Amino acid sequence: MRSFSRLAIISLSVVAVLIISCSTVVYISGIPPKESKIVSNFSIHRAAYERLRTMLSEDKEVGDVAPWGIARKGTLDWKIPPDGGMAVERYKEYLGLMKEIGAARISQYGDPHEVTFAVWGSGWGADTRHVSVSWLEREPSNVVTSLEAFYRTDKPRQPSYVHIEGNWYIWADW
Repeated sequence: MRSFSRLAIISLSVVAVLIISCSTVVYISGIPPKESKIVSNFSIHRAAYERLRTMLSEDKEVGDVAPWGIARKGTLDWKIPPDGGMAVERYKEYLGLMKEIGAARISQYGDPHEVTFAVWGSGWGADTRHVSVSWLEREPSNVVTSLEAFYRTDKPRQPSYVHIEGNWYIWADW
């Protein structure tokens, strides 16, 4: 009977530690990166951001690039190169640069033209929050002074931009 009690205590302790560990990971991953960290990463990897933006502008029919493939503008039909009309070497270059800057996905769309680099996301379904670095052809109307100021506004928030430099912005929603 003593060994059963000891085994039960050990098992419950292990389960408790796993629950606490998983909860901590979920909590930490739900905290968006600080504006200073995003700007610092952008400054360090500016050449990679510029190269990716140039590549997307050259690949006019490509709307999205991600580790799970590419999608043509206006579609959600993801293809892994060489399917989808992109050379495997080019796709590998995209993925290498995306890894360097820490982007999960890059997209181009809109009029005016916009390129986004998804650097953080958390949530599920309609309650997902995003933070991206964006290049915009024109200055947007919904610019806020900082991410911290954006997070202090009442919900529901309108997606907004924080100016980094030139045509580069941080975009956030939630």
